[in-house]
Amino acid sequence: MKFGVVVFPGSNCDHDLLNVLEHVLGQQVIALWHKDHDLKGVDMVMLPGGFSYGDYLRSGSIARFSPIMKEVVEFADRGGFVFGICNGFQILCESRLLPGALLHNEHHTFICRNTYVKAETDQSLITSRLRIDEPLKIPISHGEGRFYAGSDIVKELQDKDQVLFRYCDAEGGVSEKSNPNGATDHIAGICNKTRNVFGMMPHPERAADPVLGNTDGLGIFQSILQIVTA
Repeated sequence: MKFGVVVFPGSNCDHDLLNVLEHVLGQQVIALWHKDHDLKGVDMVMLPGGFSYGDYLRSGSIARFSPIMKEVVEFADRGGFVFGICNGFQILCESRLLPGALLHNEHHTFICRNTYVKAETDQSLITSRLRIDEPLKIPISHGEGRFYAGSDIVKELQDKDQVLFRYCDAEGGVSEKSNPNGATDHIAGICNKTRNVFGMMPHPERAADPVLGNTDGLGIFQSILQIVTA
């Protein structure tokens, strides 16, 4: 499978993704510069975490106008797979490829620590190999990570099985205490209606290499390969 990792000015998790995809999973992967207009025949586009354009105005709001995003949106509209992590999730929401928005954390502080999430469905490209309700320890690192959507959108996400991850505690319990940023309905990751665009705030690429002492995020990437290469 051929992956493309988009590199924006301010991206700082692009090499983490490149490493996991190439050296841990043994896949073909290339870096796509934000000024490019060619996706170079990739099977899946990855939008990494970081601080694209310094997070000026609002996280992801400038990156959505990068030249390459025209191609990414068209790729997604044709059914191509797109996965945004942290800042990538913010960009996808700003680009209207995913519903909702990522707002400032509830306590207006930057959060960088391990947290727990659990898959709410195994009926998606990135969760097919995960056990529903099993807690996964995956790092977060964001200042604007609070997923927000109106009650009608949240209901639609729930009814159509588009909620992929919710924040939880180490035992899988969902409570206000286990919600690190005040996200609506504890949502940590979603997909679109056609189930080809995915976004999540936690960083599975930072928990997918044995050298890091945590591989809880590896199953997310293995899920992609299980479906696409089957």
